[in-house]
Amino acid sequence: MAAASRAISLATVVEELLSEMAAAVRDGSAKLKFVFGSSAVQALDLVDRQSITLISSPSGRRVYQVLGSSGKTYTCLASCHYCSCPAFAFSVLRKSDSLLCKHLLAVYLSQVTSTCQQLSVSDKQLTDILLTEKTHEA
Repeated sequence: MAAASRAISLATVVEELLSEMAAAVRDGSAKLKFVFGSSAVQALDLVDRQSITLISSPSGRRVYQVLGSSGKTYTCLASCHYCSCPAFAFSVLRKSDSLLCKHLLAVYLSQVTSTCQQLSVSDKQLTDILLTEKTHEA
């Protein structure tokens, strides 16, 4: 029961965050930089370069791929607040000194600005994409 109420409150927080981010994008990046630090400018750069692709399958599964500034592609799962980049693992999960990495912030910004590229693939292709990412991490 506690997990269910926690999930509901997390979803509420994410919705509020997305709403605030949309307002911040309309007003300029100053508010974003205040909340997210230097990641905000880097995330806005990724959005401007159209580096975010939403990949969806017929079953309704959705993942985002972000072409990072280094040229490496990272997989983000916005539904569970996850990115495959080392900064997310270190700064968000291990040290807990950041809310999210620049890639995940770019995904959220692209959602509120409707600027991400879209790609529809089969369920098998999406599974292959996720397995390839897992293989590269290992």
